[in-house]
Amino acid sequence: MTQNYKPAYPPEFRQQMVELVALGKCPKQLSKEFGCHYTSIQTWCRAAGVPIRSSQTIASAATSSVASLSANERQELLELRKKLKRVEMERDILAKATAWFANNKD
Repeated sequence: MTQNYKPAYPPEFRQQMVELVALGKCPKQLSKEFGCHYTSIQTWCRAAGVPIRSSQTIASAATSSVASLSANERQELLELRKKLKRVEMERDILAKATAWFANNKD
């Protein structure tokens, strides 16, 4: 009987997760995005001494910062968010296409 386990995450990956949490990202959001468990991210942050904020705290901070923007800044923010969504969608499509072509070699 073989034992299924995931190999340990590389130190560079762990450091990137800790840095993203330090910048204000929620561990649960990062876990969905990068495919690792959020408790792992929390453990890495605690070991690095980085405080972890909840998603509600992050959302309220984002809302208060948007309220203090000028009309031009709000417009630019909306445009950048749209562009980000489009670029993320393109990235996901390319990743899926790459995986499909890799599996369907003739």
